[in-house]
Amino acid sequence: MTDTADVCLLMEGSYPYVAGGVSTWTHDLIKAHPDLTFHVVALVADRSTRKLAYELPANVTGMTHVYLQDPDPGWPWVPGQGELFRRLEEPLRRLQQGGGLAEVAAVAKLLAPKRGRTGRRVLLNSEDAFRMVVRLYEGTLPDASFLEYFWGLRALMGGLFATMLAPMPKARVYHAISTGYAGLFAARAKLETGRPVLLTEHGIYTNERRIEILMAEWLFEGADVSLSVDKKKRDLRDLWLDTFASYSKACYDACDRILTLYGGNQEFQRRQGADPAKLTIIPNGIDYAGYSKVVRDTAPRSPTIALIGRVVPIKDVKTYIRAAGILREDIPDLKAMILGPLEEDPQYVEECRTIVAHLGLEDTVIFAGRVKLTDWLGKVDAIALTSVSEAQPLVILEAGASGVPTVATDVGSCSELLLGRPDEEPPLGAGGAITALASPLETARELRALLLDPIWRERCAAAIKERVRLHYDKVEIDRIYRALYDEHIVLPDTKVEAA
Repeated sequence: MTDTADVCLLMEGSYPYVAGGVSTWTHDLIKAHPDLTFHVVALVADRSTRKLAYELPANVTGMTHVYLQDPDPGWPWVPGQGELFRRLEEPLRRLQQGGGLAEVAAVAKLLAPKRGRTGRRVLLNSEDAFRMVVRLYEGTLPDASFLEYFWGLRALMGGLFATMLAPMPKARVYHAISTGYAGLFAARAKLETGRPVLLTEHGIYTNERRIEILMAEWLFEGADVSLSVDKKKRDLRDLWLDTFASYSKACYDACDRILTLYGGNQEFQRRQGADPAKLTIIPNGIDYAGYSKVVRDTAPRSPTIALIGRVVPIKDVKTYIRAAGILREDIPDLKAMILGPLEEDPQYVEECRTIVAHLGLEDTVIFAGRVKLTDWLGKVDAIALTSVSEAQPLVILEAGASGVPTVATDVGSCSELLLGRPDEEPPLGAGGAITALASPLETARELRALLLDPIWRERCAAAIKERVRLHYDKVEIDRIYRALYDEHIVLPDTKVEAA
């Protein structure tokens, strides 16, 4: 391992252990710059054994793990422990209520002298820690269940403390691939090293966490049966949402450049406090030359659709399965493939299989697991993307370069990819169709149009293939990122103001 990497990539819950769009994008980014060295910081939940989903390229010269739910134990007691918690209390309180970089800087400064000695035994399990949590509860959410507040705050503080106490790899540029805890690590890197920090947001982290938190049964405090349209008080969900918003704001303030994939994301970034002068759009790119060589299978076969992605709730695979059931009424020999990893959420996979059995779709819906996409796209007539949240899905671009149109929900940049940007010149036409969220009927209707009208299908296929060629070829995107890295690698150290 070299002493100083050119680029330190900060990855939360993704590369190199979880397959998927962001991880594949990261893997391809590393491989596209073989003469640069990369260090990967993998922020993961716990210390359980993990299997690599990707073979690390030779230019990954080091790897650091941050265990968000299980910080190092540290000493059972440290000198000045009581004073430490008294000084930590105020910045932690503000981080629960819309703080930012100043509060992160205060926490980092207090913990830095004790790094290597202070860990979960003091920060999470000590009597001083408990007393601080009681004071925070009484001052911020006294009407909530203390037990639920305790465990919620413990999870949030565990991630914060793990991020602040982990080893800091040396690098010329730090590049976070989300806000959240990866963004916190990026903010700390700027504060401690003065090196340039970049952020690429594929999806807006706080929006994705909001979806998860609002759906989380473990944060349910009882239904609001009031007829009032005004919310009466903060609850535990606000605690989580406001804390993650604080983490995002801290990351935005620390970053030299804030990158995202399309204009819609920038509006969210501005609302959450990002400096407009730092914002830049760099879309996803794919290997157009490779995918465009996929040969269409013209042999007699069943009409075939596919959902390409992880079988997890955010992909709303259940809507796809129900759409396949509706579609089969008109196309009895339909094949509905599900092409993607099955191991991330086994319970959700089992729920999907139960729906398949309930609808009698065992011969129609096929769970193929992780596959080599180019081996399958030639046999697929259309793909469906039923996600409740996306950024700029690579699968639309990969299928599009192969001449396969898509029916997608109106999330992220799906509409822009399939229908074209308002300033597209020349206008290329529709590369598929856009549907509402959680609408099996609408999804089935648009897929039916593509499957039963070959002229329409070919027109959409040609439009999306040309759009990908003109605007989303990875060769050009790699050139843009290389110029960005080269620009920032040579910059001098600059300390950020955390006012």
